[in-house]
Amino acid sequence: MIDRPYALYRSPPAGMGGLSVTGTGRHRVDRAIVRRKLPDFAVVLVEEGRGWLETKAAGRQAIVGPSLFWLFPDRIHSYGPDEAGWSERWALFDGALTRDFTRMRLIAEQAPVVPLSDPGGIQLLFDRLHAELSQDTALSQAEAAATMHALVMRAARQTVARSSGENHPDFRSVIDDLRRRAAEPLDVSAFAAKFGMSPATLRRKFVLHTGLSPKGFQLRIRLDLAKQLLAATDSPVETVASTVGIGDAFYFSRLFRDRENCSPSEFRRRHKRT
Repeated sequence: MIDRPYALYRSPPAGMGGLSVTGTGRHRVDRAIVRRKLPDFAVVLVEEGRGWLETKAAGRQAIVGPSLFWLFPDRIHSYGPDEAGWSERWALFDGALTRDFTRMRLIAEQAPVVPLSDPGGIQLLFDRLHAELSQDTALSQAEAAATMHALVMRAARQTVARSSGENHPDFRSVIDDLRRRAAEPLDVSAFAAKFGMSPATLRRKFVLHTGLSPKGFQLRIRLDLAKQLLAATDSPVETVASTVGIGDAFYFSRLFRDRENCSPSEFRRRHKRT
């Protein structure tokens, strides 16, 4: 455990564009930050204490430690503890991979606060970030990027676990059911009703758990199955399309190219198992 306050800032090595950690710190906070903008993403871990966060996208929200919250680049934000102060760790990060984090809603402007039922793992990751940035080598900064990725995933898992327990503790069964019937036509309203949900609730939970709408998830499963068939069989493209539930072979080929950057025939040539 690192008890003393610290703050480290690092410029990422040239060419490290996927994900980079540009700073990390730990200290005791007794006053608010008001209407600030940061150039990078930030994650703030409140280990103990209470306070608030205010952003345009999410409004004013209560913070009760242990919890963390995400800050987005070039967005005005304000936050701070109550009179007793709070213990805080933070990290700054940036890179192209953050687009995937936001697209998949692993971090979300509209829901920036993540209460932590198990803060120990997150604290260990912050310890690791500090150790890696302290070394200040290209290798250690690459390791710090991997640690930040793990931190985002761990926080996202706690968000999913908390949301899953609201009304539908076994949402995995819903996902698995759609996976099994992905080649069949999907009536979203009927499918939602089967599990006692509205279409809007079904969509929200699918996006939370998979990063995709039910239709988007179905299409991904269809194309994954199509890739298996193209690589493992000699079936004509028309047959593959029909097998995965897409009756129009031309439409199937266009979808496949849009998402895989190659035609079904090109994919088969690259991956055919002889």
